[in-house]
Amino acid sequence: MSRPQPYTGVAILAPVTVPYARFSDHSAAWFIGNALATMLRQTGIDKKEVDGLSISSFTLGSDSAVSLTEHFGLVPRWLEQIPFGGSSGVVSLRRAARAIQNGDADMIACIGGDTSQTQSFKETVANFSTFSTDAVYPYGSPGPNGPFSLITQRYMDTYGATREDFGRIAVSQRYNANHNPNALLGHKTLTMEQYLQARPIAGPVHLFDCVMPCAGADGFLVTSVARAEALGLPYATLLAADERHNAFHQDPVQLRGGWSLFRDDLYNLAGVGPQDIDCLQTYDDYPVICMLQMEGLGFCEQGSAPEFVRNNSLSFDGGGLPHNTNGGQLSVGQAGCGYLGVVETIKQVLNCAGDHQVPSARIGMVSGYGMVNYDRGLCSAAAIVRGEKQGGLA
Repeated sequence: MSRPQPYTGVAILAPVTVPYARFSDHSAAWFIGNALATMLRQTGIDKKEVDGLSISSFTLGSDSAVSLTEHFGLVPRWLEQIPFGGSSGVVSLRRAARAIQNGDADMIACIGGDTSQTQSFKETVANFSTFSTDAVYPYGSPGPNGPFSLITQRYMDTYGATREDFGRIAVSQRYNANHNPNALLGHKTLTMEQYLQARPIAGPVHLFDCVMPCAGADGFLVTSVARAEALGLPYATLLAADERHNAFHQDPVQLRGGWSLFRDDLYNLAGVGPQDIDCLQTYDDYPVICMLQMEGLGFCEQGSAPEFVRNNSLSFDGGGLPHNTNGGQLSVGQAGCGYLGVVETIKQVLNCAGDHQVPSARIGMVSGYGMVNYDRGLCSAAAIVRGEKQGGLA
């Protein structure tokens, strides 16, 4: 197997979030277009300079990335539509970086965005995949709560995790969200008692274990270091990134993902280890999936994440492992296919995360998990980024 090559010369800049809303009459294209407009406005980059576009969305409907080029008046020579659920943001970053290195584009906008209307989530669930349409939906068990309850229960039975262990993740993320004005649930505190007393949803999964679909968008630009320097803009560099799909498919119930298959190469390429990571953003549709990522990325051994979260602070200012420092999807909301974590990582290493800034953060890690075909997540991805020229954008 060939070893991954460095991402030398690639700059990541202009992390933006279009404020989330629980429901919206605007389309997914509207949110994606606003993310693009915000990035261009903040950087002073002319739209004509954007010659690459990468899009991810669950709710674009009959539109596609190429349809958006007409809506936005872009003429890209590199175009991607990444349909990998919660791993899409990391995969988009990785593939855009390679396109910059190969000269396939000079300035790439990577954006994930969704709308949330009265029936949009129901329609997404009903038409998520043929697995859902043929094998799950007709039997009255659509949606993610069913399979994630099975994963959660199997994890608890296998490794002795308790609901309090999962609660440590949810409660710490709510604390982080209390310092993030863009978090939809940031105005509400969450105590362990409230977490434990929340109404049950499916098996061991209770209300505050479940992510809340919403409308919003997140995005960033990928270009060359030389171009970022010429523009005088703050930027981060990509130290390493990788992805795996359909890993460990023989496991009867998913208790691991593809991260363990590439983590050694990831750290070797980046020249760092888990102990050097200043903040970690994991895809958090349910707390158990955060634990799988902590284990798969080597922050603790498989099955030991419950002990890890008992012994380490996860808040942005707690001195342990700052985790999902903006509140994560469990407290911010779920939109945009995992771009939220990528954008937060870039903000942290550029020292522009505002009131939830991790002190002295320079190296950040973000991981993705996605496309649960109603028994397991098929997609795993992770990236390590480093802040080079720090500072916020207006």
